[in-house]
Amino acid sequence: MTANAPRLDLYAHIHKALRLFMSDTLQHLGRMDVDDPLDLAAALAQLDALLDAAEHHVEKENTFVHPAIEARRAGASAAIEAEHDEHLDAIAGLRAEAAGLRALPSAAAAQRLYRRFAAFVAHNFEHMGVEESRHNQALWAAYTDAELAEIHGRIMATLGPREMSETLRWMIPALTPAERAQLVGGLPPAVQTPVLAAARPLLNDTDWAKLCRAVAQAPAPGLVEA
Repeated sequence: MTANAPRLDLYAHIHKALRLFMSDTLQHLGRMDVDDPLDLAAALAQLDALLDAAEHHVEKENTFVHPAIEARRAGASAAIEAEHDEHLDAIAGLRAEAAGLRALPSAAAAQRLYRRFAAFVAHNFEHMGVEESRHNQALWAAYTDAELAEIHGRIMATLGPREMSETLRWMIPALTPAERAQLVGGLPPAVQTPVLAAARPLLNDTDWAKLCRAVAQAPAPGLVEA
C-alpha cells in the first residue's frame, strides 16, 4: 500500500446503501395513498424492510465493530453505542406506529408516521457521519487493513442469502461507477452472474454500460460491509 492509498473503510459502502434505502422509503411514505390498500401495503412493506436492515446494521456494529474499537481504544465507541440503544427504541416505536396505520388507515396517522420516520432518518444521517469520521480514525489508528479485512470477513459470514440480496439491492445503485465495478468485479464468477442480472434493472443505461465494461477488466475485490 502506498502512502496515499485509502484505508479500508468498513462503513463507506453500507452507509451509502442505508442512506439511499432511508431516503427512498421516506419519499415513499410521504407520497403514499392511504385510500389505496395496495399502495399503503407497499409503502409499509418497504418501511418494514428498512427497519429490519437498520436493526441488523446496529446488531453487526455492536457485535463486531464496537468491540474491536474498545479493545484498543477504550471508550471511543461509547457515545455511538448509546445512540444505538436509542435507535432500537425508535425502530420499535416506528413498528408500532406502522401497525396502527395498517389497522386503521387515516391521513393523520400517515402524517405522524412520515414525520416520525423523517426524524429517525435525520438522526441516523448524523450518526453515520460520526462513525465515518471518529470511528474510522480510531480503527485506522489501531488496526492494519489486514486486521480490518478480518473483521469484515466475520461480518460477511453472518449474512444469509436474503439479507445479502436486500443489501445489494440498495448498495449497487448507491455506489459510484468505480465502487460498483470493484464490488461486482470482485465476486466469484458463480455469484457475479446472478448479481449482474439483479443489478440491471437498478441502473440506467449509462451506468450499466460502465459496469459491464469495468467487470470485463476484472477489478480488485470489493466489500459488502456491516
